[in-house]
Amino acid sequence: MFFPEGQVRVYVYGEPADMRRSFDGLYALTTQAMKLDALSGHLFTFINRRGTMIKVLYWDRSGWCLWAKRLERGRFRSPADRGGTREMDYTGLKMLLEGIEPARVRRRYQRPERIKMLGVEDVCAAS
Repeated sequence: MFFPEGQVRVYVYGEPADMRRSFDGLYALTTQAMKLDALSGHLFTFINRRGTMIKVLYWDRSGWCLWAKRLERGRFRSPADRGGTREMDYTGLKMLLEGIEPARVRRRYQRPERIKMLGVEDVCAAS
């Protein structure tokens, strides 16, 4: 994957997709069901009903590219499980492909304003 992370958007289709579809079928889903411009260069992600296969469609300057990954064990947990097309960042897609659930990841670093709101700064100052 050769994308600068800040410039690429990733869209996850909110319903299970038929994995028999190839370039043209997924392009039609992108333009008609998702109502997005498939020629924008962004990544469009589709997951099957069982959650065992994922396809990513994008347009590079010379043609369509399609990535596919099928799991032998386990399932992809779609961030769009709640319905509707969702946008996520490129890091979230990498985590999804590696089997890491972003909702379960704990951040080790919190911004100072978040710490101040929690009152941790006041506790540290008192000791």
